[in-house]
Amino acid sequence: MNTQPADAAPFQQYICNACGLIYDEAKGDPDSGLPPGTRFADIPDDWECPLCAVTKKDFSPYTPPDLSKPRTTPAASKRPTGKKESAGVVIVGAGHAGWQVAQAIRATDAGLPITLVTACSGDVYDKPLLSVALTKRLPLPQLVRETGAQAASRLGVRLLAHTQATRICTRTNTLTTTRGNQPFDELVLAHGAQVALPPNLPAELCWRVNHLDAYLKFRAAIAGAPQHIAIIGAGLIGSELANDLALAGHRVTLLDQAPTPLARWSPADAGEPVLTAWKHLPIAFVGQVSIASIDNVTGEGNSVRMVTTACGQRIEADHVLVATGLSTPNRLALSAGLAWHNGIAVDATTLATSHAHIHALGDCITINGLASRYIEPIGRQAATIAAKLAARRAGAPDTECPLPYVVKPAVVRVKTTSCPLTLH
Repeated sequence: MNTQPADAAPFQQYICNACGLIYDEAKGDPDSGLPPGTRFADIPDDWECPLCAVTKKDFSPYTPPDLSKPRTTPAASKRPTGKKESAGVVIVGAGHAGWQVAQAIRATDAGLPITLVTACSGDVYDKPLLSVALTKRLPLPQLVRETGAQAASRLGVRLLAHTQATRICTRTNTLTTTRGNQPFDELVLAHGAQVALPPNLPAELCWRVNHLDAYLKFRAAIAGAPQHIAIIGAGLIGSELANDLALAGHRVTLLDQAPTPLARWSPADAGEPVLTAWKHLPIAFVGQVSIASIDNVTGEGNSVRMVTTACGQRIEADHVLVATGLSTPNRLALSAGLAWHNGIAVDATTLATSHAHIHALGDCITINGLASRYIEPIGRQAATIAAKLAARRAGAPDTECPLPYVVKPAVVRVKTTSCPLTLH
């Protein structure tokens, strides 16, 4: 553990404005040569965020949210003898948002029952690494920072892994799951979004790698000899995956309706420098095309995918990966009658849904109809929800929000390592 002289200035923390990673001066970053105690001001200007690779100019001073005022002790959180035991908080989703809100809520109350329901194993991992894992030569087991069981034990959370949440009954405050009904006092939806699959693209012939389980299956499928991979969608994720796969030796055809990759950031002219950087990589970009069909074609003892565009081009590939944006599943929201606006509509300040005892955060929400599907805001959203629920348990008026959420402009790091870009 690092120590410092008694008269030295306290160690500070800084947050990456692109991915939310916290640099703590006390801990440093030994993996990149910064020993514990390294002051942020002494870090070289070309140092990169170990998670998303932005430089130190995209970090800001960070003060952990002060949740101490509504904090309760384990004894204070228990109901008086003779009264019904608290159902506590139920969280749906064990991605970054789910675990962040579980941790923030646990920080406010050591004894509050917390149940986390997830369709996956609940393992904790850094999602931005999925699109650079091949380039960084990361062994697949290294992607998991902590198993779901370990995280649940550390936080005192009841984890229901490999469990589907199917319905919310707001009359009885009950979440129906494939492992029975889960009553709740408060419900937090953190189930994220899924890759939007156009109706003419058959799911069984397409890979979608928006979470760890799917990514691991995809990596297993392409292991061995280099393969030809068609990627549909040249936005942020599609471009990053194309770059990563090409650097690993695979041949990539990247298709999009726009004339250049990263067309969403057309004012920044993001696509042209990336195309220039890709000239010496096995990446063929095909722009201004839409996909008419994908078929399975069998021949010479193996099967391949045939991608046909609306203009008649035919592209043969070993695998098709779809990166055509995200959409939020609406089953749970509809069952509860929650307000919907391109996602679960939440209050801009409190992140409450249209039901007072249901909050939501992360990829599944929209604020004033707009989604912000980036990592950085999630920690702040989790802190807001935790503070709000703690204040409610302490008897504060329901209109009070001790830590209002503030929408901030996003800083996006495009991890195309051949030509990395920071877009604001």
